[in-house]
Amino acid sequence: MKMRQLRFLRDQKRKKILEQHSKKKVEERSENKGISKNLGENLDFLKNVFGNSTDIITRTFTMKTPEHSTGAVIYIDEMVNKDITHNYILRPLMQEEIKDQTDIWKNIVQKLIEAGEVKEITKMKDVINGILSGDTIFLLEGTTRALVIGTKGWATRSVGEPRAESVVRGPREGLSETSTFSLAMIRHRFKDPDLRIQSFVIGERTQTAVSLLYVEGLTNEQIVETARNRLKDIKIDGILETGYLEEFLQDQTWTPFPQIQNTERPDSVVAHLLEGRIAILVDGSPHALIAPAVFTQFYNSPEDYYERYLISSFLRLIRLCSFAIALLLPAFYIAFVSFHPELIPDQLSIAMAAGRASVPFPSIVEALVMEGSIEVLREASIRLPGPIGPTIGIVGGLVIGTSAVQAGLVSPAIVIVVGMTTISSYANPSYNAAISIRLLRFPLMIAASILGLFGIMISLMLMVLHMVQIRSFGVPYMTPFAPFRRGAIRDTLVRVPWKYMNTRPSFLKPQDRYRQKNQSSEEAVKTGRDASNDTK
Repeated sequence: MKMRQLRFLRDQKRKKILEQHSKKKVEERSENKGISKNLGENLDFLKNVFGNSTDIITRTFTMKTPEHSTGAVIYIDEMVNKDITHNYILRPLMQEEIKDQTDIWKNIVQKLIEAGEVKEITKMKDVINGILSGDTIFLLEGTTRALVIGTKGWATRSVGEPRAESVVRGPREGLSETSTFSLAMIRHRFKDPDLRIQSFVIGERTQTAVSLLYVEGLTNEQIVETARNRLKDIKIDGILETGYLEEFLQDQTWTPFPQIQNTERPDSVVAHLLEGRIAILVDGSPHALIAPAVFTQFYNSPEDYYERYLISSFLRLIRLCSFAIALLLPAFYIAFVSFHPELIPDQLSIAMAAGRASVPFPSIVEALVMEGSIEVLREASIRLPGPIGPTIGIVGGLVIGTSAVQAGLVSPAIVIVVGMTTISSYANPSYNAAISIRLLRFPLMIAASILGLFGIMISLMLMVLHMVQIRSFGVPYMTPFAPFRRGAIRDTLVRVPWKYMNTRPSFLKPQDRYRQKNQSSEEAVKTGRDASNDTK
């Protein structure tokens, strides 16, 4: 009890420091901060707020006035309508001459700015909000006022749901192959000036643009620095897709398990950024890389956070059962048929024996042939043009199913086993994680054919030992189970209601641990046993 109280006091002190830091940052952007007459001071303030994000465009210029006044426009690339910005704001300001110097500001507002929506402001907070909303800001040397010019017009493409991550409830748009469009989609959802975008050029010949995204003051600096160094160390002729980077960035090469998640959904990218992860975009690919990644993360769908917690938890348990079936069912079939028939109920054993009476192959050959045929059929249906794919599926089903059984090449039981295994593998929301399970299925089948259930248990033990040794940007792959993190369990196998997930995952070591700062400390202790339990 005393240790719990000490942890509570320590955590409250840490929370107070974080709140003071957050309050200080808010005060810097609040209405108390007015626009300075010094243009350079205003630009330095905005640069400090937004960091060195490469999508923040600042254009300074000299106007044709008697005093050669200096002005500047600031906007976010690809969130504005560039035709309006260039032709109706920048061109008149830079080319039109103002002879009347009695009121230059009035002449600019009434005669030069040709855009329809113009609003005059005097606070830096409104400047920041205008930039993040997709407007263009005009600042002038020697005045404490600024103009918010309506230029919203971020690039969009025809609405199409990402094929690899379809959901019933949730946004339908996916990331674009053009990284600037993808950044605009993310900025549209993440209106926080602390979002940092650092650009790299990787590929000696392709000169591919790569963007590293993180949230300053939230994401662990060690993770950001690790990603930054690994990106700088990549020396290759060309980067054509995020898969190139994934192999360079992962901690361990010789493993079938993915250590970096990829997603096509901008809402998923924003959700991971809010948890304290980093995202990496590659120009030319509609997929974003998310790191660090843990094992349970690949079995969570974005839809889990859009539905009520009971439905989400039920669906996660279904995916967990599907994972076990896809990995173990063929191996258990081989073990029971070849080594442990006494474990099968009598009536089922008689039916299986009658089905296998005319099969000339042992169960391992039967299972390997069927599984191999399914993999070939699956690959063929993906590679063929759309109209032909369903036809191949129908023909393959007839050949692998009915015809193979009638010819006496396989038993009816193995057709059912392979069918359930294939269906279960499709329940995984992550494509690369599903491929890993399909790959590991074959060693388990071979182990089961040699030692039966003992072979399966030994293989599973080796698999778990391998998984607990994996790291993703320094984060243990089996977190929050090994090492155990009690607080992070609330969003793994099941999902608790949002009001109880008041802290971010502790294993990511975010600088700002609290995602719900308005919740009282007493309620946090009563409902979630406080965030200090995350460290246990």
